[in-house]
Amino acid sequence: MSTGIISVLRFTSLRLRLVVVFALVALTAAVSASGIAYWLNREAVLKRTQDSALNDFRQEMQNRAASLPLRPTEDELRRTAEQMASGSAGYSVLLIGERDAGKPIVGASDPDRFTLTDVPRSLQTAVGTERPVSENNAYPYHLFWQRTQRGSTPYLVGGTKIDGGGPTGYMFKSLAAEKADLNSLSWSLGIATGLAVIGSVLLAQVAATTVLRPVHRLGEAARQLGEGKLDTRLRVSGNDELADLSRTFNSAAESLQKKVADMSAREEASARFVADMSHELRTPLTALTAVTEVLEDEQDTLDPMIAPAVALVVSETRRLNDLVENLMEVTRFDAGTARLVLDDVDIADQITACIDARAWLDAVDLDAERGIVARLDPRRLDVILANLIGNALKHGGSPVRVAVRTERTEDAETGESTEDLVIAVRDHGPGIPVEVLPHVFDRFYKASASRPRSDGSGLGLSIAMENALIHGGSITAANSTDEKGRVDGAVFVLRLPRDASGIARELQTRSSQGEVEES
Repeated sequence: MSTGIISVLRFTSLRLRLVVVFALVALTAAVSASGIAYWLNREAVLKRTQDSALNDFRQEMQNRAASLPLRPTEDELRRTAEQMASGSAGYSVLLIGERDAGKPIVGASDPDRFTLTDVPRSLQTAVGTERPVSENNAYPYHLFWQRTQRGSTPYLVGGTKIDGGGPTGYMFKSLAAEKADLNSLSWSLGIATGLAVIGSVLLAQVAATTVLRPVHRLGEAARQLGEGKLDTRLRVSGNDELADLSRTFNSAAESLQKKVADMSAREEASARFVADMSHELRTPLTALTAVTEVLEDEQDTLDPMIAPAVALVVSETRRLNDLVENLMEVTRFDAGTARLVLDDVDIADQITACIDARAWLDAVDLDAERGIVARLDPRRLDVILANLIGNALKHGGSPVRVAVRTERTEDAETGESTEDLVIAVRDHGPGIPVEVLPHVFDRFYKASASRPRSDGSGLGLSIAMENALIHGGSITAANSTDEKGRVDGAVFVLRLPRDASGIARELQTRSSQGEVEES
């Protein structure tokens, strides 16, 4: 199923549920009403036809069959049956008498249409059974009836016997006309039910449009708010629940806009303060650095009591200088002014140059093939490597192992394949405590019970992460384990795209748009 169809289904899901509920309610009500109406009409039609036919048959039995002799002839029975069937009731008649004791004779008004085989055996038994006369039963024989079916046509069969030894009579009436009337009624009720469902669906559409339009506007406004358009507001009309919801949304959006504006102002002021402070510190730091260099050169000739203080001043001055440089770098990241200056870099040579410049060659094992070239910012890659390797040496101790490999990944959405550069820096120290792992890249975070206190600023790993992110990459931290499952040092894995040209163009475009907006 395509994305467009899925989005349409999601968009109309609430509408669809509302329509279905309306349709089900209407269908249930219409079917119930139609069923009750059909049942009542069916009983009324059948009872009226049945009572009319049975009363007419009873009257004919009393007037005609009762006047026959005790031993009627077959011809007399037939003529009487024909006379009884000639009325307006429209039924056939079958009369059964006795020529002699135990010798029955039959007279039928229409032998081709109605014979004794058409009378159910249970009805014959009920009609022929003589009941004792009492206060509650004045007659030994009663009129019984039963509905039956021959083929697809329903029939009414009734029968009774003349008291005092007269003939037994049966009537056979077709209910085809009543069935046709009931079929017409059922069709009419079915059409009415269908119209009721259609009307309910149309009504549901109107109701859904009325109810869901404000909900859709609210969802669109929430989406815009999530995209950063904090000035989004809803038009409020009416005093119903949806209007109250719109007012609540507007109030929340206004409060959010105010808070975000306040936070942005404070963040901007804080960033400006750090940038200004770092800039102002550079001039006196330059002078201090020059003085400390002179003192360091003359350290061997100084009084032994003064030499440790001079060494401390030199060390702390350098640390302060590093801190200011780091703060300046962080400020550039926060301000969004950091840029990539790309070049084709041989990764093995770059790592070798990084550790050689810092005199780490004896403490670092490098596992990197020559010829792995990536298009990256060499200065920022050097900063990342220096922080990761320096952190591993400081907290984990030597030897530190740096392994380089390439991996090809495929984008799940676009299906495009890209090649990544993966650099793993591993030490053999006590590892990183579990509670510290989520915070190792936080700024100024220096808390660990298992590692000695760092002399750094707490910004190194944070700056390394920022430099990885600006390349479109990432850094992850974890603990490595030995064969017995014990922690055997920490592992930092740097993953960068082998070609960061696309990221650099995106940064340049974003910067150009920002300059146009500011102007």
